[in-house]
Amino acid sequence: MSTCVMEVDILEFVVPVENNKTLFVWDIQPSLTEAEIYDRLCGVFSSFGPLYLLKVTPNAPLHPPGFSALIKFYSAAQASKAQRHTDGRSLFQSSPLKVRLSSKQTPHFLSESSRPLSHARCLELANHCLGFNGWTSDIITLKELTNEEEEEGDGGEEGGVRRRRLRFGCLVQLSFPRHRQTTRGAAVVEDSFTCTGPDVLLQKRKLQKWVRDKALVQAFTTVLLILLGNGKVMVEVKQTSDQSVPEQTEGVVQVNEVSWSDFDPDEDEGEDEWNLTVS
Repeated sequence: MSTCVMEVDILEFVVPVENNKTLFVWDIQPSLTEAEIYDRLCGVFSSFGPLYLLKVTPNAPLHPPGFSALIKFYSAAQASKAQRHTDGRSLFQSSPLKVRLSSKQTPHFLSESSRPLSHARCLELANHCLGFNGWTSDIITLKELTNEEEEEGDGGEEGGVRRRRLRFGCLVQLSFPRHRQTTRGAAVVEDSFTCTGPDVLLQKRKLQKWVRDKALVQAFTTVLLILLGNGKVMVEVKQTSDQSVPEQTEGVVQVNEVSWSDFDPDEDEGEDEWNLTVS
């Protein structure tokens, strides 16, 4: 009696650092521009699953003209499948490409850490796997916790700079109705600045948006997407010690705080990983 074993893969909303999720592509001909090569590679490899990172770079000056590419998947199984189906194929050019899984050894401190995806990446991954109607988010609490004025420098000096300190807390609920799963996330952000008048209102809006985004990211870190071999997706929520966050705002302020000055909204998440070995 034969049994059918269904392939299962689990995705988390964290930056993938494992080498079995990273492909290195080379022998790319210079017949297309760098932008065109990026589009072709994206079309080919994203058909196997969502991509976290795709970088195209020209060959070094002492090497023959051409390009190489680094491609990072969220899923090890999808990366492996993509490698098997593309290595040695010409795809979008006249000669075959070489596609290998990276065998770069990930440092221990990186392999043990889990850096959450950015807000934009969380939405991208959730929408790709679950569809735009597959999940919802609701704000339970969004509250201004601090609004104070401080004076910089010597109090006796004339023309002292007045600074304002703002602090917001937010609690959000993330729901997956089709899967009957719900989780929550909380965040607190703070900023100190010198602007006055209408600029204060603008800064408040920035902080309110940022704290909402950070709380949603925190909620996504508890979510597991289970990809089944038949194409279906299941959602599970990791049970953590702080899973039950109280609805009162006091529960919000117990999470780690982040300063606005530490935040770069345009930060490129793609780390430099061109020094690769391949298997």
